[in-house]
Amino acid sequence: MITSLSQLDLNKSYTYADYLLWQFEERVELIKGKILQMAAPSRAHQQVSINLATILQNAVWKSTCKVYTAPFDVRLPHFSQKKNKDVVTVVQPDICVICDPSKLDDKGCIGAPDIVVEILSPGNSRREMKDKFSIYEESGVLEYWIISLSQKAVQVFRLNEQGKYYGTQPFVEGDNLTTPVLPGIHIPLSDVFLD
Repeated sequence: MITSLSQLDLNKSYTYADYLLWQFEERVELIKGKILQMAAPSRAHQQVSINLATILQNAVWKSTCKVYTAPFDVRLPHFSQKKNKDVVTVVQPDICVICDPSKLDDKGCIGAPDIVVEILSPGNSRREMKDKFSIYEESGVLEYWIISLSQKAVQVFRLNEQGKYYGTQPFVEGDNLTTPVLPGIHIPLSDVFLD
């Protein structure tokens, strides 16, 4: 039994089947089989996450869409991975919105959420901006929102018909964020960044 992250070889590749056997406190993600340790979020990070998740939850109340916050496993299988145990990418987005109930099971989500939100922290900016961008795009996440706490801004990337992300003009404090994924929703960013 693996009870400590130090028992694992961080240069080795792992699958979701391995991930399920780990019994340690540290939070990790698997990115194409490689372990990435997650840092504890700051208070500001948690406040923004709670604010946005509450707004989203209220907006989708009684619809088929569901809102989940970390820690919540999202398994992103490659088209060649036929079985759940073969999945090599397991992420825990800060917030995700899933509108297809068939993607949900008792372990989390298997397949691309409709919206993934990542809140930048000093230790995760490169990973969110580069590694996860590619993974979410390849997996078919319809919208990827990156929140900058320092700039009080949200960069939204939307998937086009060719399966590639394009960026919108950044939404900043004072703006209302809207999304075609959830028609009619208006998210006041002043409420998101409220302390």
